[in-house]
Amino acid sequence: MEIKDLNGLSLVTKKKEVKGLMARNEASATFQLSLSEEEATQLVESKNQTLRKYKRLELGESILGKLVDAFQDSQYLSQGNYLETLIDLQDLFYQYKNECMDLVSDDELIEFMREQFEEICYGDLDYLGGTCLERFKEAVKAGWRNNEERRKERYDELTTEKRWDKDVYLDVLKELFW
Repeated sequence: MEIKDLNGLSLVTKKKEVKGLMARNEASATFQLSLSEEEATQLVESKNQTLRKYKRLELGESILGKLVDAFQDSQYLSQGNYLETLIDLQDLFYQYKNECMDLVSDDELIEFMREQFEEICYGDLDYLGGTCLERFKEAVKAGWRNNEERRKERYDELTTEKRWDKDVYLDVLKELFW
């Protein structure tokens, strides 16, 4: 008989996932980032709440490990915002996985999120979710695919607003945060 916690999660699966996140601490320690066992547990529970929220199932490897691996060296992560940022990133991941109607792979979506987070959003999750991923979703729905031939095409292709000036936005962000 499988034992479940109060949220209906298998304790065996939960412990395995927490252990997997804890194992990633060795690599993330290089960037002065780590998760305590309590934080890893919180992250797993948050992910499972997000899965229910977006009515998704996760089969196979957890997306959390991929997110940790992709974002651990971000210049915008610190120990103080690490857990909260990972929680927000996994929520954005599943939201846009749904909104893109699963037309992009997990790796493609994570790669796009990482690139935008670093180069366009300067670590601003609201901008990532509210603008960059919205544009990406619209482009995906319109038939844009992230394949080898198109990988070199940049963010400007996804810009749809009139008078959008990426350089002005980046300059303002630099002034605010540096």
